[in-house]
Order: sequence, then structure tokens, then C-alpha cells
Amino acid sequence: MSIARAMSAALQHKDPATRTDALSALMAVGELPDRHLDAVPASPTPTPTTANARRVQRLTVVIPARNESMNLPALLAELQPVLAAAKLPFHEIVVVDDGSTDDTPAIAQQQGARVVRHAESLGNGAAVKRGIREAKGDWILLLDGDGQHPPHELAAMLTMAERYDMVVGSRGGRGGALHRNFANQVYNRLASYVSGRTIPDLTSGFRLVRADVVKDLVWLLPNTFSYPTTITMSMLRGGWAVGFHPFQVRQRKGKSHVRLLADGSRFFLIILRIATMFAPLRVFLPASLVTGAFGFAWYLHTWWAEGRLTNMAVLLMTQAGLLFALGLIAEQIAALRFQNLSRDQGKGA
Repeated sequence: MSIARAMSAALQHKDPATRTDALSALMAVGELPDRHLDAVPASPTPTPTTANARRVQRLTVVIPARNESMNLPALLAELQPVLAAAKLPFHEIVVVDDGSTDDTPAIAQQQGARVVRHAESLGNGAAVKRGIREAKGDWILLLDGDGQHPPHELAAMLTMAERYDMVVGSRGGRGGALHRNFANQVYNRLASYVSGRTIPDLTSGFRLVRADVVKDLVWLLPNTFSYPTTITMSMLRGGWAVGFHPFQVRQRKGKSHVRLLADGSRFFLIILRIATMFAPLRVFLPASLVTGAFGFAWYLHTWWAEGRLTNMAVLLMTQAGLLFALGLIAEQIAALRFQNLSRDQGKGA
């Protein structure tokens, strides 16, 4: 075989490595100079792209919805191009129908969402918990079905997710009725004290969170609208990085399902529950100090007025000691509980 024909046959191999071996064999027997190896095309070396280097690669959008046929079509139509522009390797939309009596599930299916249905209404929090369990992505975007949360904020939240384990869309106390804004400010201040961190928006349902973390916390979440409170408090006290992204809330169509008195009182109880679960001394220590101060003040008063130590003073100071002891015990129980809840924060980084 001539050198030209042998070289032509070698170059016809599709595999770059096979072509190189064939030409090297020709060179070894003296039929091909070294310079002809330059004719072998180099195999391309993949270079990492910015998209592949991002922390969020697989995203599930969870939308709890009950009788949202007025708001859901526009929301899904707005959400889909936003997800396409994000250029994620995987994304999905899960609409959890919480016992709707209108066309909410049919609308979601027509828009390409995966629909999970509750036969009857179990509560907004129950729908969110179901969506979290159904999520296939490594990150979850919680988005209300009433259209108040603008999907275009996702790009900024994805950027913040490079540094945080959860990004909360913060309304900053605006966008709702006056009494609801005032109540939210009270909850924010109380929660900030319990967690030791300034919380601009405790009750926002608009958030991007790591799936592995929030799935560990599902058992803590209530079946009502107070689930955002539980997620925020739990993650802050658990030491996960939580960031807040300000956004302008939009007006919804139709009637809100939030009940001010029932859900408001429930938010307060949830904060106390989470406080005693993750930061017991934040509750027991002030209560102990206040009770002890009353007991000591009563002792001084009765000693000055009557020259004796009364039973009430002894009772109050004893109660203060018991509260402090209960706080220490609760703190130890919280530490034991959190050994099972805490995860490696570097996972998913």
C-alpha cells in the first residue's frame, strides 16, 4: 500500500484516538514523517460554562392553588418564559390543587404543569408540604397561585442562591391591607428577637430554598398559612444562610383565603412553638427574670412595710428558679433534637 493510500485510510477513522494510533503505526515503520501527525484533528476539550457552574441546576416550582382560575392562567403564562430564560438543565412546575371547585386543575394541566390534587381542602400549608414532597429538583421555588408574586424576580433570586440556602421574597411590610401590614410588623419584630436576626418579612410565601433542607423540615410545617413562619424560623435557628430579596407585591384578583384573626393568632403561637423548640432560653430566661424581679420587689415591699418575708415573695422567686431550670432542660432537648435535623451545609454548594 502506498503512503498516500495508507494515510488516507488512517484519516477515515471516526475516532480521533484510532486515527492517532494508525498514523503512529505508519510512522513507526518509517512510512510517515512526524509532521503528518499534525493532520489529526484534536479532540475538543469541554470547557465549563457559567450555567454549568451555577449552584441551582434542577428547579421545581411549587404552586399551591385553591379556586385560582382567575389568576393561574396569567401566572403560568408569565412563569414559563422566565424559566426558559434561566436556562436550567432541569425545571418543572408542580401545581398542588387544594380541593378546588373551579377549573384550577384543568387550567394548570393545559399550561403544561404537573398537577397534584387533594380530594378536599387540607389547607395552604398542606398543599405546600405535598408539593415539597413531590418535587424532583434540588431547589424549590414556592410561589402563591394568586398572582401576587412576580415570576420575573426569579433571576435575582437565583443570583442570591449562590450565597444563601434560602432566598425569601420580602414585601417590606407593604402591599397588603393596613391591619395586615401592622400585624406582619409585629410578627417580624417578635421573630427577630427569637432568632437573633433581623427579619424584614416573616410570612412571605415567595421563596427559593434548597430541597434537601426544606424536606427535612416538612414534618414541622403546619397545614395552614403559617408555614412560611415555620420555615424561616427553623432555618435561621438551624444556622442555614437566609437572604431577603425585596420585591413589589401585586394585587390579586378575587378574595384572599387568609383569615386575619384565626391565622394571625396561629402565627403568634407558631412563633412561640418554634422559639421553645429551637431557642428555649429566649422564652424561659426573660420569663424567669421578670418573675424573679416581681418576687424580689414584693419581698422588699413587705419587709419594709411589715418587717417579714411573705409566702408570695417566696413563691415568685421559687417560680423564677423553676422557669430558669426548665429553660436549661429545654435547651438540652433542643440540642439533641437538632442533631438529627442538622445537615452538612456544604452539601449542594
